[in-house]
Amino acid sequence: MNNQPFLGFPAKSSFTPLPNLFFTGLLPQIDSLAELKLILHIFWRLYQKRGALKFVTYKELIGDKTLVEGIGGNGSPAEVLGSALESAVKRGVLLHLVPEKEGESPKLYFINNEANRRAIAQLQSGELSLGALPQPPPYIKEEEANIFALYEQNIGLLTPMIAEELKEAEKLYPASWIEEAFKEAVSLNKRSWRYIARILERWSSEGKESGEFRRDFKKEKVSSLKRRYRHLVGR
Repeated sequence: MNNQPFLGFPAKSSFTPLPNLFFTGLLPQIDSLAELKLILHIFWRLYQKRGALKFVTYKELIGDKTLVEGIGGNGSPAEVLGSALESAVKRGVLLHLVPEKEGESPKLYFINNEANRRAIAQLQSGELSLGALPQPPPYIKEEEANIFALYEQNIGLLTPMIAEELKEAEKLYPASWIEEAFKEAVSLNKRSWRYIARILERWSSEGKESGEFRRDFKKEKVSSLKRRYRHLVGR
């Protein structure tokens, strides 16, 4: 676990909304740190999702490195997570559904609100279909944490496809290059892995310390302007 002091929130941070009732009615009741961390994590994860029907699966939760390593408690992560989920369901914060789906029995968890109560009733009656279930995120080994942490801190939620690209980048480039490329992109407000990957590719092919990346970027910009306005100048 990282024992370094928190460095503070950057100027441009994303936010996850919480109902006011969470602070006034629910928070005073929760006496388990593991349950509190779990509930906050689920609110955050659900806010990243799109679509009308939002839920998390047990596989998503147990496969999340940040949650599993940070939930604490006595026992294995699976035991602590299971106990926290059970407590949150009993408390009425979460709704639990285990639908039969092609021989599987996935464990689904919803925030307990009117829309989700209605959706669960429709799922149980067959009026509503789940469709494809979300795939759990990749479990990240400790030695791989640096690049993944950089991505989640500076860009957003990690997906399996991006995770594979990050793994490949770690094999190709030094860790210091990767960190500096993230800083370069953030300083220019270009928060995308595609932009960062282009920086790394340039440094690899043309030299990182020579300044060629910045010079070539300016040349490309000038060349683009010439092409755009060449009809206005003599050839």
